Amino acid sequence: MRVYIPTTLSGLAEAHEAGELGPGPLDAYAVTPGLREWYRSDDIEELEYVALVRAAQASLRQLAADAKAPRRRVVVAVDIPDAQAVADPERGLDPSTLGAVRLAEPIPLAKAAAVHVDADDAEADISAAADAVVPADLGDDDARFTVDGAEDHELLWYATQEITALLP
Repeated sequence: MRVYIPTTLSGLAEAHEAGELGPGPLDAYAVTPGLREWYRSDDIEELEYVALVRAAQASLRQLAADAKAPRRRVVVAVDIPDAQAVADPERGLDPSTLGAVRLAEPIPLAKAAAVHVDADDAEADISAAADAVVPADLGDDDARFTVDGAEDHELLWYATQEITALLP
């Protein structure tokens, strides 16, 4: 199963130094039954893209919580055995948790298939979106528009050999 682990460039640097993403438990995103039912598609590539977008949204929230992290969303794609990713069936179709899974243990960075990161030119918009997350959650429509604008930026794909070039 491919899972998408949200992080930041600072978190990626820590993972690179430690050799693993963690400590566990880790929140991640994957193609879960709830995501399949909500998105109503059998195309695995489309479904995985939706899980990636969900992870990018979680990365934005991590940026909102870490003012020192460079303002670029980061998602690490990892292939793991299905049993390692646990979805909470009680969450059902709650829009805020679609595709969410929990990984109990740290994940060796060597298992990463790819890293997805915002381009440099997205930093201003991502910074504004990170600053607007809390007001958006509280119902501010202008802030929600700013947060949603982050999705106008596609994450770029990087091979795992390129991680060191991405680090701050």
